[in-house]
Amino acid sequence: MKPAVIASAAVIALSSCSSGSAEIQPIPGSITYGGHVARLVKSPVGSAMPHEFDDEFGNFVQEVYIVQPDRTLKLVRRKVGQKPDR
Repeated sequence: MKPAVIASAAVIALSSCSSGSAEIQPIPGSITYGGHVARLVKSPVGSAMPHEFDDEFGNFVQEVYIVQPDRTLKLVRRKVGQKPDR
């Protein structure tokens, strides 16, 4: 009986885990923030588009979007840190 209880607990615990593929949510300053739908008609599908801005706290934000088959942008990466010396 005890192994069955342990196995059941393990199944329940693992079922609550995420697959690690959670989508990055837009923040103020992101191209897609507030439900805005941007469509790029001249960029090839699958191409990456970088976007840089300062967030509401003064942090430097670098984002990368991928052009989807319907020409909308999908946010796939975000890095927050210091503005690079240029």
